[in-house]
Amino acid sequence: MLRPRLPREILHPVRLLPLAFLGLTFVGTLILLLPFARSGEGSASLPAAIFTSTSAVTVTGLANVDTSTYWTPAGQAAILALVEVGGIGIIALATLLGLFIGGRLGLRTSLVAQADMHVVSLGEVRPLFRRVIVTMVFFQLVIAAVLTIRYRVGYFDDLGTSVWHGVFDSVMSFNNAGFSLNEDSIVRYAGDFVVIVTVSLGVFVGAMGFPVLAELFQGWRRPSMWTIHTRLTVWGSVLLLVVAAVLFLVYEWNNAATIGSMSIHDKLVTGLEGSAMTRSGGLNSFHWGSVRPETLNIATILMFIGGGSASTAGGIKITTFLLLGYVILAELRGDPDVTVGRRSISPAVIRTALSIVLLALMLVFGSTFAVMSMTDFEFDVVLFECVSAFGTVGLSTGITPHLPVDAQMTISLLMFVGRVGTIAAASAFVLRRRTTRYHLPEEQPIIG
Repeated sequence: MLRPRLPREILHPVRLLPLAFLGLTFVGTLILLLPFARSGEGSASLPAAIFTSTSAVTVTGLANVDTSTYWTPAGQAAILALVEVGGIGIIALATLLGLFIGGRLGLRTSLVAQADMHVVSLGEVRPLFRRVIVTMVFFQLVIAAVLTIRYRVGYFDDLGTSVWHGVFDSVMSFNNAGFSLNEDSIVRYAGDFVVIVTVSLGVFVGAMGFPVLAELFQGWRRPSMWTIHTRLTVWGSVLLLVVAAVLFLVYEWNNAATIGSMSIHDKLVTGLEGSAMTRSGGLNSFHWGSVRPETLNIATILMFIGGGSASTAGGIKITTFLLLGYVILAELRGDPDVTVGRRSISPAVIRTALSIVLLALMLVFGSTFAVMSMTDFEFDVVLFECVSAFGTVGLSTGITPHLPVDAQMTISLLMFVGRVGTIAAASAFVLRRRTTRYHLPEEQPIIG
Protein backbone atom coordinates (compact mmCIF):
# COMPACT_ATOMS: atom_id res chain seq x y z
CA MET A 1 0.00 0.00 0.00
CA LEU A 2 1.42 3.33 -1.06
CA ARG A 3 1.50 6.09 1.51
CA PRO A 4 0.53 9.57 0.37
CA ARG A 5 3.56 11.81 0.15
CA LEU A 6 3.57 15.57 0.31
CA PRO A 7 5.21 17.41 -2.58
CA ARG A 8 8.82 18.36 -2.06
CA GLU A 9 7.87 22.03 -2.41
CA ILE A 10 5.65 21.81 0.67
CA LEU A 11 8.28 19.90 2.65
CA HIS A 12 10.81 22.66 2.06
CA PRO A 13 11.76 24.16 5.47
CA VAL A 14 10.88 27.67 4.32
CA ARG A 15 7.31 26.52 3.64
CA LEU A 16 7.06 24.19 6.61
CA LEU A 17 7.63 27.10 8.99
CA PRO A 18 4.43 29.04 8.18
CA LEU A 19 2.47 25.81 7.82
CA ALA A 20 3.55 24.68 11.28
CA PHE A 21 2.48 27.94 12.90
CA LEU A 22 -0.73 28.00 10.90
CA GLY A 23 -1.54 24.53 12.23
CA LEU A 24 -0.75 25.60 15.79
CA THR A 25 -2.97 28.66 15.38
CA PHE A 26 -5.81 26.45 14.15
CA VAL A 27 -5.46 24.08 17.10
CA GLY A 28 -5.36 27.01 19.51
CA THR A 29 -8.53 28.45 17.99
CA LEU A 30 -10.35 25.15 18.46
CA ILE A 31 -9.26 24.96 22.11
CA LEU A 32 -10.37 28.51 22.85
CA LEU A 33 -13.75 27.80 21.23
CA LEU A 34 -14.47 25.07 23.79
CA PRO A 35 -16.97 26.11 26.50
CA PHE A 36 -14.51 25.64 29.37
CA ALA A 37 -12.22 28.34 27.97
CA ARG A 38 -14.63 31.26 28.25
CA SER A 39 -16.08 32.84 31.39
CA GLY A 40 -19.86 32.84 31.56
CA GLU A 41 -22.28 30.90 29.41
CA GLY A 42 -21.58 29.68 25.93
CA SER A 43 -18.41 29.50 23.91
CA ALA A 44 -16.11 32.26 22.81
CA SER A 45 -16.90 34.08 19.60
CA LEU A 46 -15.01 32.93 16.53
CA PRO A 47 -13.27 36.30 15.96
CA ALA A 48 -12.12 36.38 19.60
CA ALA A 49 -10.77 32.84 19.40
CA ILE A 50 -8.97 33.39 16.08
CA PHE A 51 -7.49 36.72 17.12
CA THR A 52 -6.36 35.49 20.55
CA SER A 53 -4.90 32.25 19.21
CA THR A 54 -2.98 34.08 16.49
CA SER A 55 -1.75 36.66 18.98
CA ALA A 56 -0.58 33.92 21.36
CA VAL A 57 1.11 31.71 18.78
CA THR A 58 2.94 34.68 17.30
CA VAL A 59 3.85 35.82 20.86
CA THR A 60 2.30 39.23 20.25
CA GLY A 61 -0.17 39.91 23.04
CA LEU A 62 -2.69 42.12 21.27
CA ALA A 63 -6.19 41.28 22.48
CA ASN A 64 -9.66 42.09 21.18
CA VAL A 65 -11.20 40.92 24.48
CA ASP A 66 -10.13 41.34 28.10
CA THR A 67 -7.89 38.37 28.90
CA SER A 68 -8.54 38.69 32.65
CA THR A 69 -12.34 38.52 32.43
CA TYR A 70 -13.28 36.97 29.08
CA TRP A 71 -11.29 33.77 29.54
CA THR A 72 -11.46 31.30 32.40
CA PRO A 73 -8.29 30.19 34.22
CA ALA A 74 -8.30 27.19 31.88
CA GLY A 75 -8.54 29.49 28.87
CA GLN A 76 -5.74 31.64 30.26
CA ALA A 77 -3.64 28.50 30.75
CA ALA A 78 -4.30 27.59 27.11
CA ILE A 79 -3.10 31.03 26.05
CA LEU A 80 0.02 30.60 28.18
CA ALA A 81 0.69 27.21 26.58
CA LEU A 82 0.26 28.64 23.08
CA VAL A 83 2.69 31.45 23.88
CA GLU A 84 5.24 29.01 25.29
CA VAL A 85 5.01 26.62 22.34
CA GLY A 86 5.04 29.53 19.89
CA GLY A 87 8.10 31.00 21.59
CA ILE A 88 10.05 27.75 21.70
CA GLY A 89 8.98 26.86 18.20
CA ILE A 90 10.00 30.19 16.75
CA ILE A 91 13.47 30.05 18.26
CA ALA A 92 13.99 26.38 17.44
CA LEU A 93 12.66 26.53 13.90
CA ALA A 94 14.43 29.80 13.17
CA THR A 95 17.68 28.30 14.43
CA LEU A 96 17.06 25.13 12.41
CA LEU A 97 16.55 27.22 9.27
CA GLY A 98 19.86 28.93 9.99
CA LEU A 99 21.55 25.54 10.29
CA PHE A 100 19.83 24.30 7.17
CA ILE A 101 21.07 27.34 5.27
CA GLY A 102 24.59 26.66 6.52
CA GLY A 103 24.32 23.06 5.41
CA ARG A 104 23.32 24.05 1.87
CA LEU A 105 26.42 26.16 1.32
CA GLY A 106 29.58 24.87 -0.26
CA LEU A 107 32.18 23.11 1.89
CA ARG A 108 34.61 26.02 1.96
CA THR A 109 31.87 28.57 2.67
CA SER A 110 30.37 26.35 5.35
CA LEU A 111 33.71 26.04 7.13
CA VAL A 112 34.16 29.80 7.05
CA ALA A 113 30.63 30.33 8.32
CA GLN A 114 31.14 27.86 11.16
CA ALA A 115 34.37 29.51 12.22
CA ASP A 116 33.08 33.07 11.94
CA MET A 117 29.45 32.64 13.09
CA HIS A 118 29.86 29.66 15.45
CA VAL A 119 27.26 27.77 13.43
CA VAL A 120 26.94 24.15 14.52
CA SER A 121 26.50 21.23 12.18
CA LEU A 122 23.15 19.71 11.34
CA GLY A 123 24.06 16.67 13.42
CA GLU A 124 23.91 18.80 16.56
CA VAL A 125 20.32 19.96 16.08
CA ARG A 126 18.94 17.83 18.91
CA PRO A 127 21.37 19.03 21.60
CA LEU A 128 20.93 22.56 20.29
CA PHE A 129 17.18 22.37 20.80
CA ARG A 130 17.80 20.97 24.26
CA ARG A 131 19.91 24.01 25.10
CA VAL A 132 17.17 26.28 23.74
CA ILE A 133 14.59 24.75 26.05
CA VAL A 134 16.91 24.67 29.06
CA THR A 135 17.79 28.33 28.54
CA MET A 136 14.16 29.39 28.28
CA VAL A 137 13.10 27.36 31.31
CA PHE A 138 16.00 28.70 33.39
CA PHE A 139 15.25 32.35 32.71
CA GLN A 140 11.51 31.90 33.13
CA LEU A 141 11.93 30.09 36.46
CA VAL A 142 14.18 32.84 37.81
CA ILE A 143 11.78 35.58 36.67
CA ALA A 144 8.77 33.67 38.03
CA ALA A 145 10.44 33.19 41.42
CA VAL A 146 11.26 36.89 41.79
CA LEU A 147 7.79 38.00 40.69
CA THR A 148 6.02 35.44 42.88
CA ILE A 149 7.85 36.63 45.99
CA ARG A 150 7.11 40.27 45.17
CA TYR A 151 3.44 39.60 44.40
CA ARG A 152 3.00 37.61 47.61
CA VAL A 153 4.64 40.31 49.74
CA GLY A 154 3.06 43.37 48.18
CA TYR A 155 -0.08 42.52 46.23
CA PHE A 156 -1.81 39.17 46.83
CA ASP A 157 -2.95 37.49 50.03
CA ASP A 158 -2.48 33.87 48.99
CA LEU A 159 0.47 32.00 47.56
CA GLY A 160 -1.48 30.28 44.77
CA THR A 161 -2.54 33.56 43.14
CA SER A 162 0.97 34.93 43.52
CA VAL A 163 2.48 31.87 41.84
CA TRP A 164 -0.02 31.93 38.99
CA HIS A 165 0.55 35.62 38.28
CA GLY A 166 4.31 35.19 38.63
CA VAL A 167 4.47 32.28 36.21
CA PHE A 168 2.13 33.93 33.71
CA ASP A 169 4.01 37.23 33.68
CA SER A 170 7.33 35.39 33.49
CA VAL A 171 6.29 33.46 30.38
CA MET A 172 4.86 36.59 28.79
CA SER A 173 7.94 38.71 29.49
CA PHE A 174 10.58 36.26 28.25
CA ASN A 175 8.50 35.37 25.19
CA ASN A 176 7.86 39.05 24.53
CA ALA A 177 4.09 38.61 24.62
CA GLY A 178 1.76 41.25 26.04
CA PHE A 179 -1.03 39.21 27.62
CA SER A 180 -1.83 39.95 31.26
CA LEU A 181 -4.07 38.54 33.98
CA ASN A 182 -4.94 42.10 35.02
CA GLU A 183 -7.46 44.33 33.30
CA ASP A 184 -4.91 47.15 33.17
CA SER A 185 -1.87 45.05 32.17
CA ILE A 186 0.80 46.01 34.74
CA VAL A 187 -0.46 49.54 35.45
CA ARG A 188 -1.08 48.62 39.09
CA TYR A 189 2.64 47.89 39.44
CA ALA A 190 3.72 51.28 38.03
CA GLY A 191 6.91 52.45 39.70
CA ASP A 192 7.50 49.12 41.48
CA PHE A 193 11.21 48.65 40.88
CA VAL A 194 11.24 44.87 41.42
CA VAL A 195 8.27 44.08 39.16
CA ILE A 196 8.97 46.55 36.36
CA VAL A 197 12.72 45.93 36.16
CA THR A 198 12.30 42.13 36.34
CA VAL A 199 9.68 42.07 33.61
CA SER A 200 11.65 44.53 31.46
CA LEU A 201 14.82 42.46 31.90
CA GLY A 202 12.94 39.34 30.82
CA VAL A 203 11.76 41.14 27.66
CA PHE A 204 15.26 42.43 26.95
CA VAL A 205 16.91 39.02 27.34
CA GLY A 206 14.20 37.24 25.36
CA ALA A 207 14.62 39.73 22.52
CA MET A 208 18.35 39.00 22.24
CA GLY A 209 17.91 35.70 20.47
CA PHE A 210 19.22 32.29 21.44
CA PRO A 211 22.33 32.36 19.19
CA VAL A 212 23.46 35.51 21.02
CA LEU A 213 22.65 34.09 24.46
CA ALA A 214 24.52 30.88 23.65
CA GLU A 215 27.59 32.83 22.55
CA LEU A 216 27.46 35.11 25.59
CA PHE A 217 27.35 32.09 27.91
CA GLN A 218 30.53 30.79 26.32
CA GLY A 219 32.51 34.01 26.04
CA TRP A 220 30.82 36.98 27.67
CA ARG A 221 34.15 38.08 29.15
CA ARG A 222 35.77 38.42 25.71
CA PRO A 223 33.75 40.93 23.65
CA SER A 224 36.60 41.16 21.15
CA MET A 225 35.95 37.51 20.23
CA TRP A 226 32.24 37.95 19.65
CA THR A 227 30.84 37.42 16.17
CA ILE A 228 29.58 40.40 14.19
CA HIS A 229 26.01 39.23 14.75
CA THR A 230 26.43 39.20 18.53
CA ARG A 231 28.19 42.57 18.57
CA LEU A 232 25.46 44.21 16.51
CA THR A 233 22.70 42.65 18.58
CA VAL A 234 24.17 43.35 22.04
CA TRP A 235 25.54 46.85 21.53
CA GLY A 236 22.67 47.86 19.27
CA SER A 237 20.12 46.66 21.84
CA VAL A 238 21.84 48.52 24.66
CA LEU A 239 22.11 51.68 22.57
CA LEU A 240 18.44 51.59 21.57
CA LEU A 241 17.40 50.88 25.17
CA VAL A 242 19.28 53.89 26.53
CA VAL A 243 18.38 56.33 23.75
CA ALA A 244 14.71 55.35 23.78
CA ALA A 245 14.53 55.64 27.58
CA VAL A 246 16.05 59.13 27.49
CA LEU A 247 13.70 60.28 24.74
CA PHE A 248 10.71 58.80 26.55
CA LEU A 249 11.60 60.68 29.74
CA VAL A 250 12.21 63.93 27.86
CA TYR A 251 8.83 63.92 26.15
CA GLU A 252 6.74 62.39 28.95
CA TRP A 253 8.36 63.98 32.02
CA ASN A 254 5.59 66.56 32.50
CA ASN A 255 2.76 64.59 30.89
CA ALA A 256 0.26 64.15 33.72
CA ALA A 257 -1.58 61.46 31.76
CA THR A 258 1.45 59.15 31.85
CA ILE A 259 4.35 59.81 34.26
CA GLY A 260 4.04 63.53 35.02
CA SER A 261 2.68 63.00 38.53
CA MET A 262 5.17 60.26 39.49
CA SER A 263 8.21 60.66 41.69
CA ILE A 264 11.62 60.90 40.04
CA HIS A 265 12.37 57.28 41.01
CA ASP A 266 9.12 56.05 39.49
CA LYS A 267 9.68 58.11 36.35
CA LEU A 268 13.09 56.56 35.79
CA VAL A 269 11.74 53.05 36.31
CA THR A 270 8.83 53.68 33.94
CA GLY A 271 11.18 55.24 31.39
CA LEU A 272 13.21 52.02 31.36
CA GLU A 273 10.04 50.01 30.91
CA GLY A 274 8.72 52.27 28.17
CA SER A 275 11.93 51.71 26.25
CA ALA A 276 12.23 47.95 26.84
CA MET A 277 8.63 47.12 25.97
CA THR A 278 8.85 48.70 22.53
CA ARG A 279 11.47 46.08 21.68
CA SER A 280 8.59 43.58 21.52
CA GLY A 281 7.32 43.30 25.10
CA GLY A 282 3.73 44.46 24.98
CA LEU A 283 3.15 44.88 28.72
CA ASN A 284 2.54 48.42 29.94
CA SER A 285 2.34 50.26 33.27
CA PHE A 286 0.84 53.37 31.65
CA HIS A 287 -1.67 53.96 28.86
CA TRP A 288 -0.05 54.33 25.45
CA GLY A 289 -3.15 56.14 24.22
CA SER A 290 -2.19 59.06 26.49
CA VAL A 291 1.42 59.56 25.38
CA ARG A 292 2.55 62.59 23.39
CA PRO A 293 2.65 62.28 19.57
CA GLU A 294 6.46 62.39 19.62
CA THR A 295 6.61 59.42 22.00
CA LEU A 296 4.09 57.51 19.90
CA ASN A 297 6.16 58.03 16.75
CA ILE A 298 9.41 57.01 18.47
CA ALA A 299 7.75 53.85 19.80
CA THR A 300 6.45 53.06 16.31
CA ILE A 301 9.99 53.23 14.91
CA LEU A 302 11.38 51.05 17.72
CA MET A 303 8.65 48.44 17.25
CA PHE A 304 9.40 48.34 13.52
CA ILE A 305 13.08 47.69 14.25
CA GLY A 306 12.31 44.95 16.80
CA GLY A 307 14.78 42.68 18.55
CA GLY A 308 17.43 40.11 17.67
CA SER A 309 17.27 37.41 15.04
CA ALA A 310 16.09 33.93 16.12
CA SER A 311 14.42 35.48 19.17
CA THR A 312 10.86 35.88 20.38
CA ALA A 313 10.92 39.52 19.22
CA GLY A 314 9.55 40.68 15.88
CA GLY A 315 10.24 43.56 13.53
CA ILE A 316 12.86 43.73 10.80
CA LYS A 317 15.45 42.84 13.47
CA ILE A 318 18.14 45.08 14.88
CA THR A 319 20.93 43.49 12.83
CA THR A 320 19.07 44.35 9.63
CA PHE A 321 18.60 47.94 10.80
CA LEU A 322 22.24 48.41 11.79
CA LEU A 323 23.57 46.76 8.63
CA LEU A 324 21.65 49.26 6.53
CA GLY A 325 23.21 51.99 8.66
CA TYR A 326 26.64 50.66 7.73
CA VAL A 327 25.57 50.60 4.07
CA ILE A 328 24.71 54.30 4.24
CA LEU A 329 27.98 55.04 6.05
CA ALA A 330 29.99 53.20 3.39
CA GLU A 331 28.18 55.07 0.64
CA LEU A 332 28.85 58.44 2.28
CA ARG A 333 32.52 57.58 2.66
CA GLY A 334 32.78 56.28 -0.87
CA ASP A 335 34.01 52.88 0.33
CA PRO A 336 33.69 50.07 -2.23
CA ASP A 337 32.84 47.52 0.49
CA VAL A 338 30.53 47.57 3.50
CA THR A 339 32.57 46.69 6.56
CA VAL A 340 31.64 46.05 10.20
CA GLY A 341 34.66 45.95 12.45
CA ARG A 342 37.25 43.86 10.63
CA ARG A 343 34.73 41.99 8.52
CA SER A 344 33.22 42.86 5.15
CA ILE A 345 29.54 42.22 4.49
CA SER A 346 28.68 40.36 1.30
CA PRO A 347 26.39 42.03 -1.28
CA ALA A 348 23.99 39.10 -0.93
CA VAL A 349 23.43 39.88 2.75
CA ILE A 350 22.88 43.55 1.95
CA ARG A 351 20.33 42.67 -0.74
CA THR A 352 18.51 40.44 1.71
CA ALA A 353 18.40 43.21 4.33
CA LEU A 354 17.09 45.72 1.80
CA SER A 355 14.46 43.27 0.58
CA ILE A 356 13.25 42.53 4.11
CA VAL A 357 12.91 46.23 4.94
CA LEU A 358 11.07 47.07 1.72
CA LEU A 359 8.71 44.12 2.10
CA ALA A 360 8.03 45.12 5.71
CA LEU A 361 7.30 48.72 4.74
CA MET A 362 4.88 47.65 2.01
CA LEU A 363 3.18 45.22 4.39
CA VAL A 364 2.81 47.73 7.23
CA PHE A 365 1.62 50.67 5.15
CA GLY A 366 -0.69 48.49 3.07
CA SER A 367 -2.29 47.12 6.23
CA THR A 368 -2.49 50.60 7.76
CA PHE A 369 -4.41 51.99 4.81
CA ALA A 370 -6.63 48.91 4.77
CA VAL A 371 -7.57 49.34 8.44
CA MET A 372 -8.08 53.10 7.99
CA SER A 373 -10.54 52.39 5.19
CA MET A 374 -12.56 50.26 7.61
CA THR A 375 -12.48 52.64 10.58
CA ASP A 376 -12.49 56.34 11.52
CA PHE A 377 -9.27 56.28 13.57
CA GLU A 378 -6.38 58.65 12.82
CA PHE A 379 -3.35 57.60 10.79
CA ASP A 380 -0.78 57.67 13.61
CA VAL A 381 -2.95 55.53 15.90
CA VAL A 382 -3.68 52.94 13.20
CA LEU A 383 -0.02 52.90 12.14
CA PHE A 384 1.00 52.26 15.76
CA GLU A 385 -1.46 49.36 15.96
CA CYS A 386 -0.30 47.82 12.67
CA VAL A 387 3.40 48.15 13.49
CA SER A 388 2.70 46.63 16.92
CA ALA A 389 1.06 43.68 15.16
CA PHE A 390 3.79 43.33 12.54
CA GLY A 391 6.51 43.56 15.18
CA THR A 392 4.58 41.12 17.41
CA VAL A 393 4.87 43.68 20.19
CA GLY A 394 1.37 43.77 21.67
CA LEU A 395 1.29 47.43 22.70
CA SER A 396 -1.93 49.26 21.88
CA THR A 397 -3.47 52.68 22.27
CA GLY A 398 -6.70 50.89 23.17
CA ILE A 399 -8.39 50.70 19.77
CA THR A 400 -8.07 46.92 19.21
CA PRO A 401 -11.38 45.90 20.90
CA HIS A 402 -13.18 48.69 19.03
CA LEU A 403 -12.07 47.64 15.56
CA PRO A 404 -14.66 45.94 13.32
CA VAL A 405 -14.24 42.24 12.72
CA ASP A 406 -12.73 42.68 9.26
CA ALA A 407 -10.14 45.11 10.66
CA GLN A 408 -9.35 42.70 13.51
CA MET A 409 -8.81 39.90 11.02
CA THR A 410 -6.48 42.19 9.06
CA ILE A 411 -4.50 42.81 12.24
CA SER A 412 -4.55 39.07 12.95
CA LEU A 413 -3.14 38.30 9.50
CA LEU A 414 -0.52 41.00 9.99
CA MET A 415 0.61 39.39 13.26
CA PHE A 416 1.01 36.03 11.56
CA VAL A 417 2.83 37.35 8.50
CA GLY A 418 4.92 39.71 10.62
CA ARG A 419 6.17 36.84 12.76
CA VAL A 420 6.55 34.01 10.28
CA GLY A 421 6.90 35.95 7.06
CA THR A 422 10.09 37.81 7.85
CA ILE A 423 11.88 34.62 8.89
CA ALA A 424 10.61 32.69 5.90
CA ALA A 425 11.35 35.55 3.52
CA ALA A 426 14.89 35.99 4.82
CA SER A 427 15.51 32.27 4.54
CA ALA A 428 13.96 32.09 1.09
CA PHE A 429 16.28 34.78 -0.22
CA VAL A 430 19.28 32.80 1.00
CA LEU A 431 18.08 29.34 0.03
CA ARG A 432 17.27 30.44 -3.50
CA ARG A 433 20.69 31.95 -4.01
CA ARG A 434 22.33 30.59 -7.14
CA THR A 435 25.52 31.25 -9.04
CA THR A 436 25.18 32.60 -12.56
CA ARG A 437 27.86 31.83 -15.13
CA TYR A 438 27.50 35.08 -17.02
CA HIS A 439 27.32 38.81 -16.30
CA LEU A 440 25.10 41.13 -18.29
CA PRO A 441 26.33 44.54 -19.47
CA GLU A 442 26.01 47.22 -16.78
CA GLU A 443 23.94 50.37 -17.02
CA GLN A 444 23.58 53.10 -14.40
CA PRO A 445 20.11 54.63 -14.08
CA ILE A 446 19.84 58.03 -12.43
CA ILE A 447 19.34 57.62 -8.68
CA GLY A 448 17.89 60.39 -6.51
